[in-house]
Amino acid sequence: MSLEGKLVSEINIKCDGDVFHEIIMYKPHHMCNICPDKIQNVDIHEGELGTIDSVRFWKFTHDGKEMVAKEVIEEIDEEKKLVKKKMIEGDMLEYYKSFYLTIHVETKGENNLVTWILEYEKKNANVPDPHTFMELCLNITKDIESYHIN
Repeated sequence: MSLEGKLVSEINIKCDGDVFHEIIMYKPHHMCNICPDKIQNVDIHEGELGTIDSVRFWKFTHDGKEMVAKEVIEEIDEEKKLVKKKMIEGDMLEYYKSFYLTIHVETKGENNLVTWILEYEKKNANVPDPHTFMELCLNITKDIESYHIN
């Protein structure tokens, strides 16, 4: 059984895809107001928001537990509205040797598709695939959508 895995989920949003991408890339601290039950704090530790090699520190709630994560932006494609981030510290790395998140926003008129990709390597075979973390990502997406529709 392989310890490496990949989860991919797509979700259609009714709010502007450009606005969604802007929040993810340049205004992640706004998520504390949009979904405070899920994200409590986002700080930039190194670099500038929306730049490769910038480091962000997150405080969030996952599976009913307060958790932290430190991530570095590894890849940005503004044209494709894509960002790839690597977790470099935090609670998730207690279970995973490596953990990457990729967020891609595809905009086509009123149809906006957000794709979340989680790539990971578990520390051992007893570690579950991060389905509940993917659920958290999708719920954050829904919260951002609702906030911008209302």
